[in-house]
Amino acid sequence: MGIPKKLTEQQIKFCQLMVANEGRKTQTECAIEAGYAEGSAQVKSSQLMNPNNYPLVAKYIGELRQENQKKYSVTFEKHITELAKIRQAALEKGAFSAAANAEVARGKAAGLYIEQKIIRTGKLEDMSLEELENKMKKIYEENKVLVEGDYQVLDEKE
Repeated sequence: MGIPKKLTEQQIKFCQLMVANEGRKTQTECAIEAGYAEGSAQVKSSQLMNPNNYPLVAKYIGELRQENQKKYSVTFEKHITELAKIRQAALEKGAFSAAANAEVARGKAAGLYIEQKIIRTGKLEDMSLEELENKMKKIYEENKVLVEGDYQVLDEKE
């Protein structure tokens, strides 16, 4: 049977709903809204979200998330400008605490303040270079179809 080279319209809709409703709807609700049967939507949505079962779905969801990140990205200039507007509005309303917080946030964004946090999790630091390379190769091999795969949108006529 092999791995399909194209997404179906139903899979595309599922992906779009998953990304658009992230955190607001479950994957089962998105599957039902995409047109999958209610009785099997929970199982089907789990299968669709598994990159080993449906690598093109996982890849398309990743691409949609990247598009959203670009669309709603925060640049340094936009961030500083918005914080300045917030500070100014707070000053005009006499909310000096809010104005001070906005100004501190601008300073942090500009690098005037340095916060140091060290968070250690996992055991990467305990692994040798060879073990790390083997782990990375294993992860790559398990997800090779996502990295190298192609997908195309199915035409409704097909």
